[in-house]
Amino acid sequence: MNIAANLFDAHSIVGDLGLIGILAIIFAETGLLVGLAFPGDSLLFIAGVAASGAGAAILGGGSLDPLALFIAAPIAAVIGSQVGYWFGEKYGRKLFSRPDGRFFTQSKVQATEKWLTKYGTGKALILARFIPFVRTLINPLAGIIGIPKKKFMFWNVLGAIIWTQSVIGAGFILGERLEGSVDKYLLPIIGLIILVSVIPVMIEFIREWNSRRHHS
Repeated sequence: MNIAANLFDAHSIVGDLGLIGILAIIFAETGLLVGLAFPGDSLLFIAGVAASGAGAAILGGGSLDPLALFIAAPIAAVIGSQVGYWFGEKYGRKLFSRPDGRFFTQSKVQATEKWLTKYGTGKALILARFIPFVRTLINPLAGIIGIPKKKFMFWNVLGAIIWTQSVIGAGFILGERLEGSVDKYLLPIIGLIILVSVIPVMIEFIREWNSRRHHS
């Protein structure tokens, strides 16, 4: 394991840290506010590719165990989210009262609150898995507002399974089909994933801007 890996680059995490590093980042992104800075969907996608027949190209000759990845990834996501919920329940609004920083901003908190209010618990927790920063902030927010533990746990598990298995699965399928030439397609597809993941956030910002303009 290379401790000098770039924790903000999905390719570096997968190639240098392997399965343990991937699981640690998944946990941090869903359970700790520091996770706002980490890659999410792109990490899962590259991990899926690395667990496929193209794994050697990603890991420089090594590979990830696909069974271990598919089983452990949702577990890490579930545990991380439960930790986030616990922090929100225990420390309440103090958790979200910190000043704006490079990655944490009050505007992100407000956007997450609107997300939860708009879609309701179940749909919000599932969709949030695919949205950068929302998947980090929504878990402590659920604890703050007092969503029942059993209800949160159910949707947390379901959302974690859908998120990890679908994104990892997409990477795995691509790696199996494009073995030997996957590097040519990797960056454009990752770019597409990032673009798609931020579209819902951009739509919310546009709607909010239009609403303020019409009421001004």
